[in-house]
Amino acid sequence: MRGNVACPAGDRAWHDRSVRKDEGAATTSAELRAHNLARLLRAVHDGGGQLTRAQLTRQLSLARGTATVLVRDLAGRQLIEELSSPAGLTAPRTRGRPTGVPSAHPQGPVALAIDLRDDSFTMAAFELTGRCTVLDRQEREAVSGTGMLAGVAARLKGHRRRFGDRVVGVGVAVPSPVSAGQMVQPTLPDWQDVDVAEILGANDGDEGSTAPVLAGNDATLAGLAEARRGVLRGVSVALHLHAATGIGGVLLSGGVPVPGAHGSAGEFGHMPLTGGTEPCRCGSVGCWELDAGARGLLRAVSQPEEGDRMVRAEQVIAAAATDPGCGQALERAAQALGRGIGALVNAQDPEAVGLSGLAAEVFQAAPDAVRAGYLATLMRFRRPEPPALLPSTLGDFGALTGASELVFDAFLTPRGLGTWPAPEEKTA
Repeated sequence: MRGNVACPAGDRAWHDRSVRKDEGAATTSAELRAHNLARLLRAVHDGGGQLTRAQLTRQLSLARGTATVLVRDLAGRQLIEELSSPAGLTAPRTRGRPTGVPSAHPQGPVALAIDLRDDSFTMAAFELTGRCTVLDRQEREAVSGTGMLAGVAARLKGHRRRFGDRVVGVGVAVPSPVSAGQMVQPTLPDWQDVDVAEILGANDGDEGSTAPVLAGNDATLAGLAEARRGVLRGVSVALHLHAATGIGGVLLSGGVPVPGAHGSAGEFGHMPLTGGTEPCRCGSVGCWELDAGARGLLRAVSQPEEGDRMVRAEQVIAAAATDPGCGQALERAAQALGRGIGALVNAQDPEAVGLSGLAAEVFQAAPDAVRAGYLATLMRFRRPEPPALLPSTLGDFGALTGASELVFDAFLTPRGLGTWPAPEEKTA
C-alpha cells in the first residue's frame, strides 16, 4: 500500500535525499518486465502523449514484439490508451501499417498539485502526459497561515474523494526552503517548521486514501517544470531562477534538480551577489534579493515592503514607461538581476538560464538593462557565447507543474506502478 506521508526509500522523490534506484539491473524476468513497463510509461509521460508506439520502441531500444506486449499490459491496467493520432492533432498519412499513439487513459493516474503561496493557493489535477485541469483557486482573506492550511486540507479531501484510487500522490509547492520535510524559513511566521506533507496527509486518513503527499520549494519545482515541459527541456545542465517576494532557483542536471545535502539548495536570493551590506530578514547581510526582485523594486521607489509585494512590484514595472521614478527603479533592479545571474553562471557553468515569476517580467520589461548587468559580471571567456536567458513558457503554472512531476517521479518506477490497482480492484 502507498503510505500517507512517508513512503519506502525506493519511492521517495529526489528532494527527500533518497533518489530511487528502481531503474537498476533486473535479475529475473518479472523484474525485467516491471522495469520495461516503467520505462515505457515514463517515456509516454515525458513525450506528452505525442510519440507513436514505433517511436517509443526505437527510443527505448525495445523489440517490436516486446513493445506490443508492454503496451497491451499498460492499456489493460488502464494506465494508457492508444489513440490513432496524438491528442489534438490530425494523423499524418504514412506508408505501411499505421501505429498507435499511447496516451493518458481516461481513468488513469492523477497527480493532485498545490501551489501554496502566502496570499493564495491553487489546486490542479494532472494526468499522465501533463494534461492539467485547475480545480480550485482561493485567495487568503483575514485568516492565519494555519487557517489557510486547514482550508487547503478541506479542499484536498474533497478532490481525493472525487478521483478515488486514481490519485497516485499529492505534490505541494511551498514558499520556503524545505529541510527534513519542514518549511524552515517561510513567508508567514506561523508556517515556521510546519511539515505540510504531514498535515495534508493526516487529514485524509479517515478516507482510506494511501497516496503520498510530497512537498518541495516552489522555485525548485518551477525549475523542474521548465526542464520537463518548458524552456529548459533537453538542456543537460540548466540554471533556473524564480523571483517573487524573494529569489530562489535550482541547478538541474539531466532534468533532475540538484537539491543539496538537506534538500534546501537554491536560495540564491540570500547570496551577496551585488555587493550590498544591509541586513536581510533571513539573518544574513547584503542579500541579492534586497536589490533585485520585488524587494529591490519597492526599495528603489521607497515603498514599504508590507502587504502584497508582488502586486505592487508589478505595478512599478507597468508604470516604468511613464513614471521616471518607476523607470529608474526598474533599471536598477534589472541591472542587479543581471549582475547576480552573471555571478551564478560563473559559479555553476550552465548551458542556459531559465527565468520565471518576477525575474521573467523584469527581463521582458528591461532586457537591455538585464543583459548589461549580466555581461558585465561574466568572466571574460564566457562573454562571446553567454548562456541564453530564457523567460518561462509556463507562467503561473510552473510551480504547479513541478509539483505534479514530483508525484510522477515517485510513481513512474517499478515499485510505484506496483501500487496501481488492477481494474477489477478499483473503486467506483
